[in-house]
Amino acid sequence: MTSDVHGDAREPRHLTGEVADKVNWVVAGVGPRPGGAEDAEVDRIAPGAPDEPAHDEAKTLIEAFGGVRGMIDTTVPGLVFVLVYTITKNLGAAAWSALGLSAVFGVIRLVRRETVQHAFGGVFGVAIGAVFAMFSGKAENFYLPGMLWTLGLGVLYAVSALAKWPLIGVLLGPVMGEDFTWRTENPGRFKAYTKASWAWAAVLLGKSAIMFPLYFAHKAEVLGWLKVALGIPPFLLAVYITYVFLSKAPPPIKVARDEDEDGDGGAKAEDQDAPSSSGTESSAR
Repeated sequence: MTSDVHGDAREPRHLTGEVADKVNWVVAGVGPRPGGAEDAEVDRIAPGAPDEPAHDEAKTLIEAFGGVRGMIDTTVPGLVFVLVYTITKNLGAAAWSALGLSAVFGVIRLVRRETVQHAFGGVFGVAIGAVFAMFSGKAENFYLPGMLWTLGLGVLYAVSALAKWPLIGVLLGPVMGEDFTWRTENPGRFKAYTKASWAWAAVLLGKSAIMFPLYFAHKAEVLGWLKVALGIPPFLLAVYITYVFLSKAPPPIKVARDEDEDGDGGAKAEDQDAPSSSGTESSAR
């Protein structure tokens, strides 16, 4: 009898049909995806089935903040200003060089039919800085508008987190197709957006703490080079921290948009494991 029991234990039981398909898919992530009315329950516990690949989410995050072109449009004109001023000591030449380059970036975007938001934002910022610098006769005032913007934005991120309306969530929710479901229906994601907003506040306020002493010391050239150096790296750090927080958070609860008002009943929030393919396509900023 003992040998029979051991023999039975050594023989694996073979599952066939729909039951085998579901067990294989849930346990090992292999085999055909199970069908039938129980799909939703299987989807909930199946590992390795994210809503979208991680690299796609990272790309979406970078693009939401302007992408590589946005970084170029907002950084290079400042570099040109400090370079020209360091070489020539001519405030007017430096200001007009930076402003002209910003205008060229804007025109290139128009010709290519690309978004001009960051290019025109750069032109506006450079123009304000140039006016400040030329009317005051102080080169460091070229950077004052951007520094005040950085300081104000850092404070806004902190206040928004304290008010339980984290700015990162407000900006990225529509881009991720979840609108504001993260605030009312997805506490894990709400927590991630709050942490990310605090991270942005720390980065921006940290930059301000470094730059303002140089501004008040009238170190125009040092301030200019430091501002360029503190442009892209801290930005990428903040974006990376945001990505880390969001990658560890629950998937977004997508919001479906019915194009036809006579359809099934307008917009509705879907379950987080069955995201809509027609999420909101609004701009982050």
